[in-house]
Amino acid sequence: MSSQKGNVARTRSQRHQNAFSFKNDKFDTSVQTKRINAKLHDGVCQHCKEVLEWRVKYSKYKLLSKPKKCVKCLQKTVKDSYHMICKPCACELEVCAKCGKKEEIVIPINNKLEKTSEVESDKTSNGRRRNRRFEEQSSDELDFDLDLNELEDEEQNNHSSHTKNKSASAKT
Repeated sequence: MSSQKGNVARTRSQRHQNAFSFKNDKFDTSVQTKRINAKLHDGVCQHCKEVLEWRVKYSKYKLLSKPKKCVKCLQKTVKDSYHMICKPCACELEVCAKCGKKEEIVIPINNKLEKTSEVESDKTSNGRRRNRRFEEQSSDELDFDLDLNELEDEEQNNHSSHTKNKSASAKT
């Protein structure tokens, strides 16, 4: 039927239809899959972004094990899979990092750099909060240790007075 020349009209419906869509993290709950699903595809054109999202959606996206060589600067600086131009070169030349064409970039690379600086500032403020909490906990721990020492001293005094009472009653 499909091999007949000029026969482009199909007369019947699809024989097998899926009851549910494919989920790439249904059985594979590894850290690598979570990292791939959370990846932001920046510095690429709309077509390349759709291709990369399709690869992620159907578990065809594979991470790089080591950096690749950039075709512009010839340095091993390409850290994203399926890209052929490093981010600094793509940003400087204003081209897609995957296909190399001068097309409109959907998510610019600079936005990610600003977000990372915001994230770093949040991390430092969180670090300060953690330090404060640690100082409070350490001071609480010290107070707790002092209380334990006082209790141990009281127990020793009670124990020694109790043994004195036993020895005195044993003598009589």
